[in-house]
Amino acid sequence: MSCLASCCASLTCGLCSSVASGISKKSARLAYCGLFGLSLIVSWILREVGTPLLEKFPWINTSDGDTRTKEWYQIQAVLRVSLGNFVFFGILSLIMIGIKDQNDKRDSWHHGGWCAKIIIWALLVVLMFFLPNVVISIYETISKFGAGLFLLVQVIILLDGVHTWNDAWVAKDEQKWYVALLAISVGCYLAAFTFSGILFIWFNPSGHDCGLNVFFIVMTMILAFIFAVIALNPSVNGSLLPASVISVYCAYVCYTALSSEPHDYVCNGLHNKSKAVTISTLVLGMLTTVLSVLYSALRAGSSTTFLSPPSSPKSAGKKPLLEGEDVEEGTENKDIEGRPVSYSYSFFHLIFALASMYSAMLLSGWTSSSESSDLIDVGWTSVWVRICSQWVTAGLYIWTLVAPLLFPDREFF
Repeated sequence: MSCLASCCASLTCGLCSSVASGISKKSARLAYCGLFGLSLIVSWILREVGTPLLEKFPWINTSDGDTRTKEWYQIQAVLRVSLGNFVFFGILSLIMIGIKDQNDKRDSWHHGGWCAKIIIWALLVVLMFFLPNVVISIYETISKFGAGLFLLVQVIILLDGVHTWNDAWVAKDEQKWYVALLAISVGCYLAAFTFSGILFIWFNPSGHDCGLNVFFIVMTMILAFIFAVIALNPSVNGSLLPASVISVYCAYVCYTALSSEPHDYVCNGLHNKSKAVTISTLVLGMLTTVLSVLYSALRAGSSTTFLSPPSSPKSAGKKPLLEGEDVEEGTENKDIEGRPVSYSYSFFHLIFALASMYSAMLLSGWTSSSESSDLIDVGWTSVWVRICSQWVTAGLYIWTLVAPLLFPDREFF
């Protein structure tokens, strides 16, 4: 038995070393994404099969006479993995505060030492399963606010992205780019209103009073119309492309909100005939969630819109995600080492820490055990979180348009 354990440990260390040696300075950000994605997979696996194991831990199963439900243990598994992930990225965020150039010793800590990082991450995740329930309860409460903050950052990143896209094409000052802007804008608006019409069919079945769903869908269409009116106003320095993209995004958020309604709700036309979803639907939903969280964390952490180091050139935010460490040909190594960092390492890790909280809320249904344990991100809490996210997106976008008019003496980026 000891021989088998020794072989397993040796194999694990060898695999860890092989993976770590393959991570270069350019691919460090993708490696952090991979580690975060691994944490989501671990959370999902423990959520599905970890209940019998957690029941054997006396510091977790502290019920006196009252039997804990399966959903409670699933939430515990998700929160504990999430807490380990949060602590890991939170510590890295604190360590990386104040890095301005690549001469800083901590720059190598950010890009290297992957074997040690993987081991520390795994130890932190395991350690969280030895904490008392009261610590997890406190983290559960904090996670709801952290997840909301992550959604806010996600919205700001979207707004920053569409404005950057629009400015880049307008700066080319060629007719073909203006035509492309117009074509994409019209296409996005057609998609937004067409999709909203489909939502009426899916979530407003005949014979049922679905006033709340109708309100959500109509509000989405009204917001899209308001975006266009304000953006095209001559006194506003707006453009139709950001308005159309935000409209499509709001329609998508409305769909995700309505599809998160309880599956026994008569107005949920997608699932009102079934009490559980198929494995393929679960896999697709989980994959969509993972990709959304990973993209938002990577894009936000790499953006110079947020907390860029004072010495970091603003133009760095326009470079591809993996170009931050590239240099011009002929530049000597000593010049490379002295270059300012192109994004905030500290904020990059902070975004992953917040994303850990957000993913925990998704996998645990915002810690609500009222729905079936086979469902992911379903329940009225999920519905209202997404609807509020849509309204915040609309409010922030409108603010970016009218703020220069309200405060003409201030400079807005």
